[in-house]
Amino acid sequence: MQLLHDTIQNIQGANKNSREQARKRIDILCKPPGSLGKLESIAVQLSGITGQLYPVIDQKVMIVCAADHGVCKEGVTTNPQDVTLFQTLNFPKGGTGVCAIASVTNTKVVTVDVGVKDDLPLNSGVIVQKVKYGTDNMAQGPAMSREEAIQSIEAGIRVATDEIIKGANLLGTGEMGIGNTTPSTAILAVLTGYDPIEITGFGAGVGQGGIAHKAAVIQKAITLNKPNPNDIIDVLAKVGGLEIGAMAGIILAAASHRKPVVIDGFISTIAALIAYQIEPKVKDFIIPSHASEEPGAKIAAELLGVEPVLHMNMRLGEGSGAALAFPLLDAACSMMKNMVTLEEAMNLLAK
Repeated sequence: MQLLHDTIQNIQGANKNSREQARKRIDILCKPPGSLGKLESIAVQLSGITGQLYPVIDQKVMIVCAADHGVCKEGVTTNPQDVTLFQTLNFPKGGTGVCAIASVTNTKVVTVDVGVKDDLPLNSGVIVQKVKYGTDNMAQGPAMSREEAIQSIEAGIRVATDEIIKGANLLGTGEMGIGNTTPSTAILAVLTGYDPIEITGFGAGVGQGGIAHKAAVIQKAITLNKPNPNDIIDVLAKVGGLEIGAMAGIILAAASHRKPVVIDGFISTIAALIAYQIEPKVKDFIIPSHASEEPGAKIAAELLGVEPVLHMNMRLGEGSGAALAFPLLDAACSMMKNMVTLEEAMNLLAK
């Protein structure tokens, strides 16, 4: 609890002066005003985060948090839980979707076991921050205790802080956990009041009972556990997931160290909502990547007040969409550093 408290205390908003200076420079670059669209707003945000007119993001790290979910016992997915372990072990080997995409920008992929239901080999290359062996079945009781929810957040804080100390200046959030769209949708339903049937999607593969059964399980968990929408830790504990808490911790850590953090799709956005509920100033440091195909993704993004940059019809997770957005941030930084102003262009021509 002390680590979470100290992290929150260190979070300050973006540097308004740096944002203004970046905007002034962009407006006099050799182009029509606003013609580079969202690239301009990304550059302004990066300047506000870093306090630099010419931001540098050359040490990129994608942190993938892995955990299992007890609610899988309710038949909400067709995928066996063993896939969580299999894929978690595959990340360090570079064989997953996010690894392939991250390699394009030389991004380091870090994998963290926050709650995989099995023990991992000691030489797996996965960082072990295991809080427990998967959540409990939220359709039968709370997914975890309040203390465990806080521990999951602090696990993310620790890993992100370690990477920042090593030199990371851009973070991304990713996850691996069969069944994790179910707790993500439950959290969103609690925060918005939506009937689960309105926001429940297929995830990586819905169970035989279809969307209706999955939504019914989510409603059962909410009715049984009565999570308090005004207490986000209570919501995370009762109907959440360990990897979701860990990603919220990554976002809090990034904000506390004034580093930009790119969030992936639906599940990462839910984690961002948790971080935002804990400390609203984290929003200045969050860069949304893509609009997930999950039906709750758009609602979650609107609730957070962000607009994803990419529309790629993706729903893989793992941080794949966040990694895909990294080159756009590189382009924004290059625009600030290498594009000339109209006056500079005229001087070049006069020589």
